[in-house]
Amino acid sequence: MTTLPSRVCDTRLSRLTRPLYAYALLEEFVLLYPLYALLFTETGLSVTQISSLFVLWSLTSVLLTVPAGAWADIVPRRYLLATAPLLTGAGFALWLLFPSYWVFALGFVLWGTAGALVSGAFEALVYTELAHRGSAHGYARIMGVTRALGVAAVGAATLLAVPVMAHGGYTAIGLASVAACVLCALAGLALPEHRTRSSRSSHGSPGSDGLREPEEPRESGTGPEAATEPGYLETLRLGLAEARSSRAVRNAIVLVVAITAFWGMLEEYVPLLAASSGVTTEHVPLVVLTVWVCVTLGGLLAGPAARLSPRILGALLALAAAAVAVGALLGNPAGWVLLGCGFGVCQMMNVVADARLQDSITGAGRATVTSLSGAGTDAVGVVSYLLYAGVFLALGHGPAFVLFSVPYLFAAVLMARVGRPRSPRPAAPPAG
Repeated sequence: MTTLPSRVCDTRLSRLTRPLYAYALLEEFVLLYPLYALLFTETGLSVTQISSLFVLWSLTSVLLTVPAGAWADIVPRRYLLATAPLLTGAGFALWLLFPSYWVFALGFVLWGTAGALVSGAFEALVYTELAHRGSAHGYARIMGVTRALGVAAVGAATLLAVPVMAHGGYTAIGLASVAACVLCALAGLALPEHRTRSSRSSHGSPGSDGLREPEEPRESGTGPEAATEPGYLETLRLGLAEARSSRAVRNAIVLVVAITAFWGMLEEYVPLLAASSGVTTEHVPLVVLTVWVCVTLGGLLAGPAARLSPRILGALLALAAAAVAVGALLGNPAGWVLLGCGFGVCQMMNVVADARLQDSITGAGRATVTSLSGAGTDAVGVVSYLLYAGVFLALGHGPAFVLFSVPYLFAAVLMARVGRPRSPRPAAPPAG
């Protein structure tokens, strides 16, 4: 058996990771993120109108995520990933050129559509490309770094937005945001994408996503066999059928939704939690920064965490639930560190659960199946925002955090009881 030198393997992986990491950074390095709510307010929108925009944004993503996932199993996924930031950038440009409620609504529809195009396609492209290189086992590590870079980019953009806004106003903020979207699209086009003949026409047979039969690699969407490939509706049906019939896939989807939805929602309320605990306005960013640092570290630790036993992972997730609850109630520096550590573990488990999902998928509808977890996360998120508002009015921010940390005890049990799916046999590395 011939073993490839590690330098050769690293070089082949870098063809994927370099544009992938660039995409992750540029997708979130948008200076308009911390300021668009202020733009809406200055335009004259009420809180009710702003809330309706957020609901429209979420509903667009929920309705389009699964259909877009099936599309990503037919057309080249990197084209969808390149199109998504262009839609987002177009929405930002419209907001700044023609600020009004209906233009803001159009921008959110474009943004929601962009999110739907990425959901499913992104994970499917990365996993399939790693499998093509015989490195599917490294998915959790690479995706952990990718998620960490996204969080770091949001923090950097937030910090940079203050001086840019002071010197150039919304014009400079808008130009920088649109430029980041355009560069992100170019990074998407630079992503490599290889699919095997079996990955497009096996109609869901085991190992059909290029994991076990890597011969005849080609750029997706080309070749004379395209005429015999399943159409859109058949692809959608096959993906939904796998999610329905495979217990491992169902459990993995539930796990991803349970882990991702709640902490992602709670993170949005951290500044309000800090303020209600007596933190001064000028010190609130320090609390947010503490959480960001912990979440970034959580992403970076996802690779080693993926090698832990299910019981240890379940115990860590239970401890994360306790850390979030206790940290929110303490409302002091030690509490903010606990809260950040809890969110960091949730980020780490999010990547591990996603890796489990990718390992459990055996059919050709990888993006379709993955998009189901994205749609479920968005749907639960919409409901959670509404529930949080009611709980906050009755109990306040701290008890609300405690209540929404409870679902992680259920997720911890599921994580501990559901073992790892059998890893696919590594694909033979491409010649040359």
